[in-house]
Amino acid sequence: MPLPHNHGQSIENDFDHMPQTQDFQVVSDIFKQLDDSNRVRIFWLLCHCEECVINLSALMKMSSPAVSHHLKQLKAGGLITSSRKGKEVYYKASQTAQVDLLHHMIERLVEISCPIKKDEKG
Repeated sequence: MPLPHNHGQSIENDFDHMPQTQDFQVVSDIFKQLDDSNRVRIFWLLCHCEECVINLSALMKMSSPAVSHHLKQLKAGGLITSSRKGKEVYYKASQTAQVDLLHHMIERLVEISCPIKKDEKG
């Protein structure tokens, strides 16, 4: 489809190979899961360990109900999974390519936005 204005670019070719609208919706939905800094921190922690609500609450310095709320949203988005061991429910990051990419993106973005010189680390 020709565009109304020709700016000397060949965007039509790129547009022909553009993902479908619903593919972008999936990406948007994933990012919505991480629209709270506490939820991002919980997600990051669960990329590194499997943990129960009580311990996550202590690590996050948040109430158990608040942590449970974030866990529910992360789980609904498919970013974490849970398993019961006795009376405890443990949570961890899902083993998917999307989760792996999000984990690495978070770590890289934190590194970029909070640079600490190597000699300042201790």
